[in-house]
Amino acid sequence: MISTKGRYAIRVLLDLAEHEDGEYIPLKEIAARQGISKKYLEIIVKDLVGGGLLTGASGKGGGYKLCRKPEEYNIGEILELMEGSLSPVACLTDRSTPCPRRADCQTLPMWEEYDRLVHDFFSQKKLSDLIGS
Repeated sequence: MISTKGRYAIRVLLDLAEHEDGEYIPLKEIAARQGISKKYLEIIVKDLVGGGLLTGASGKGGGYKLCRKPEEYNIGEILELMEGSLSPVACLTDRSTPCPRRADCQTLPMWEEYDRLVHDFFSQKKLSDLIGS
C-alpha cells in the first residue's frame, strides 16, 4: 500500500509543475492549495530535496521548485524515494537476505511477475502525464 507520504509527494511535485513560473513557490501556498498540513509537507519536501527531486531556498522569495521538467520525473522514482521498495515480498527487495527457499519456491515467479508489473507501471508514468487530469 502506498502511504500518504508517497501520495502527498506526488501531489507536491504536481502542484509545483502546474504552478511553475521560474520562481520558488512557498510551502504555505502548496499546503493551502493541496489541503495538507504545512508541518507534514515540511517532512516530505525535506526528503524530496535530499533525493534530488526538488530544490529549495529559504528567506524572502524562498520556497521550492522542480529540479527538472515534469516529463523527466517518473512516478516510480518518486514513490521509491518516499516509500522504499515497492516489492510485494521481502525476498525481492534489494535489502533482503537471501531466502533459503528461493530455489524451491513455487510462488516466486508469481511475485516476480507482479513486481515487474508494478515497477513498469509506475516507471512509465511521468509527472507530466498527471498535469490537468
